[in-house]
Amino acid sequence: MRMDEVPFVSVVAPVRNEVRMIPALLSGLTAQSYPADRLEIVVADGMSDDGTGELLRALSAGNPGLRIVENPAGTAAAGLNAAISVTRGTVIVRMDAHTTYAPDYVVRCVEALRSSGADNVGGPWVALGRGAWGKAIAAALRSPFGVGGGRSHDPTFEGEVDTVYLGCWPRTTFERFGLFDESLVRNQDDEHNLRITRGGGVIWQSPSIRSWYTPRSSLAGLFRQYSQYGYWKVRVIRKHHLPASFRHVIPPFFVLGLGTGWLAAFVSPAVFAAYAGAVVLYAGLLIVFSAATAAKFGWGNLSRLPAVFVTYHVSYGWGFLRGILDTALARHGAGREMTRLSRGPVEGSR
Repeated sequence: MRMDEVPFVSVVAPVRNEVRMIPALLSGLTAQSYPADRLEIVVADGMSDDGTGELLRALSAGNPGLRIVENPAGTAAAGLNAAISVTRGTVIVRMDAHTTYAPDYVVRCVEALRSSGADNVGGPWVALGRGAWGKAIAAALRSPFGVGGGRSHDPTFEGEVDTVYLGCWPRTTFERFGLFDESLVRNQDDEHNLRITRGGGVIWQSPSIRSWYTPRSSLAGLFRQYSQYGYWKVRVIRKHHLPASFRHVIPPFFVLGLGTGWLAAFVSPAVFAAYAGAVVLYAGLLIVFSAATAAKFGWGNLSRLPAVFVTYHVSYGWGFLRGILDTALARHGAGREMTRLSRGPVEGSR
C-alpha cells in the first residue's frame, strides 16, 4: 500500500471492567504496523468500577492518539456508537479486550476492504483458550457440532459471509445502514450485519485478517454467555421477522424436545421409544464429535468436550426459549433482569 493510498483509520473498542486486559489491548494496538500518524484509538468505557477508567485516562495522558469516551449505558452497542460518533477516520476498525491481534491486523483489514469493495470485512473467529476448560471450550467453538458450522469459524475461508468477527467498515457503511441497535444487549453485531446483507450490502471474510479470541474458562461462564446470546437473538428475529440462519433456531427445539419428550411415556410407548432413540442418537453424536474434535485440537480435551458441547446447545436453547416467553408475555421485568445479567465483558457475539 503506497503512502498516498493510506486512509485514516479509527480503532474503536468498547470495554467495561477490563483493568487486567487493557495493557495487552493497548500493547497490541501500538504494535500495529499501520502508520501511527494515520491511526487513532477511541475506547468507550462502560462506567467501569474496577479501575479501568482510571487506567485508561492515565495511559491516554502520554498517548495523543488514544481518546477515552464515556458509555453510561455500559453495553457494547452503546459503546460502539459513542466511540464511532467522535472518530475522524474514513475507515472504522473494531477491537476488543478479550482478543489478541497480529501486528498487521489493521493493514490487512484495510487491504481486504479495498480489494473486496465490501461494506464490512473481518477475519475468522479463532479461539485460543486458557486452562483445561478454556481450551476445551475453544476447541468446541471451532467444531460444526458446537456452533452450527458457520463459515465465520473456518480459518481458511475467504469470501462472502453473513457475519464476521469484530469488523472493519468504511464510514459510508454507517451512513447507509445506520449505527448499532442500542436496544440489544447482545447480538448487536449480528443484527447490524443482517441489516447490511438485507439492504444489499456485502460482508467479506479474509483469512489474512488474524486475531485470537480468548473464550470463557468455565462451564458456568459459558452457560451465562450463550444463554444471553440465545435470549437476545429472539429480539433480532422479532425485529427482522426472520432468523439470519436456520442454525440459530435448532437449539431451542432441542431443549424443548429434551425437556418435554419424557412426557411421551404417558401418551404412547411408541412415541416414547422415538424420544429415547433421539436421546441415544444425540449421545452418540456427542461421542463422535468429541473424539473428532479432540483428534484435531488435542486429546487432552476429550473428557471435557461432551460437557462443553451440551453447555453450548442447552444454554443457547434455554436463553432462546426465555426470550420467546418474555416477548410473548411482555414480561418487561424479566427482560430487565436479563439485561442486568448481561452486563459484563462486551466482546463480540455470535
